[in-house]
Amino acid sequence: MEVIKKSWPEFFSRHKSGKRCSEVRLADFDLRSGDTMLLKEFSPKTRKFTGREARRKCKAVQKFSPLKHYTMAQLKKHGLYVIEFEKG
Repeated sequence: MEVIKKSWPEFFSRHKSGKRCSEVRLADFDLRSGDTMLLKEFSPKTRKFTGREARRKCKAVQKFSPLKHYTMAQLKKHGLYVIEFEKG
């Protein structure tokens, strides 16, 4: 299955080059390992799509709820990290 999503320029460029290998998204759509995300670059300044696209195959998809582990106050104060480790 292919899922189409907006991607802001600062994230899109890293996806397009293959340097960004992780993503955090609200789980308000169906997505499974093996699916493809079509990322369409969207400019928040102009509020329009730029025309650039990148397709990325999903290696693994994990759904989680941060509210199981943290309070809303903690999340607002500290935010979350998305951490990607080197292989090996």
